[in-house]
Amino acid sequence: MQTKQLKFKFYATLLDAFTSYLKSDAIWKRYWGFSENPPHTPEEFRQKQFQSLIDTINRVPFDSEAADKGTAFNEVIDCMIENRKPDKVQVERLLSDMVDGRQSIVGLRATYNNRQFDFPISICREFANYYKGALTQQRVESILPTCFGNVLLYGYIDELMPMSVHDIKTTGNYYVGKFKDHWQHMVYPYCLMQNGSDVRLFEYNITDFRATYTESYTFVPSRDIPILINHCEDFIRFLNDNRDLITDKKIFAEDE
Repeated sequence: MQTKQLKFKFYATLLDAFTSYLKSDAIWKRYWGFSENPPHTPEEFRQKQFQSLIDTINRVPFDSEAADKGTAFNEVIDCMIENRKPDKVQVERLLSDMVDGRQSIVGLRATYNNRQFDFPISICREFANYYKGALTQQRVESILPTCFGNVLLYGYIDELMPMSVHDIKTTGNYYVGKFKDHWQHMVYPYCLMQNGSDVRLFEYNITDFRATYTESYTFVPSRDIPILINHCEDFIRFLNDNRDLITDKKIFAEDE
């Protein structure tokens, strides 16, 4: 790969952040459209989404309990798949009350970033068993040509199986199709395909820690590559329009 030809570098969740900005009004309506006293007007919310996108581009550190919970759960599952001790989190077993002189494991308590999260053992085992034999945290990257020059797309696949790609999602509240506007299910199969691995089935495996859900997508190159290019080109136009606000030049491949 000739990095000197690169003009931009995008990771999958950065494309998600751009989508969230573009869909600001729809998101506002989903959460506050029926509220008599919304916390922000649609215009204020759009500005918040704009600033959030700029902060994401500039890699401004942020603190999120929900993100930490997802990271901790992901590490627990990877450890169970690989039968190893965790290196990112501290994990202890949660035991049941004594019954007939015995206790059973009911959950795992993960400590990460000074926060504690309790995960039901049934959910942990369901995920780990589903991914038996998977390769965990696989970095993928590939060049996507656009009218503005070459973009390096990259990211980390949570779990890579021989015939499918998987991304683990944790959420407080799930509804059908929640992740259809995310970009992992286009970016990761595209990168794999460009590197000679034709894996087109993608699953978001989701839990709210009460139940589990699956969203499945099939990558169709003739349909999806133009969609991916179009989104990246729209994002590049946004970057060019707001270049004076961007302090982290990695997105412009200026770190090479």
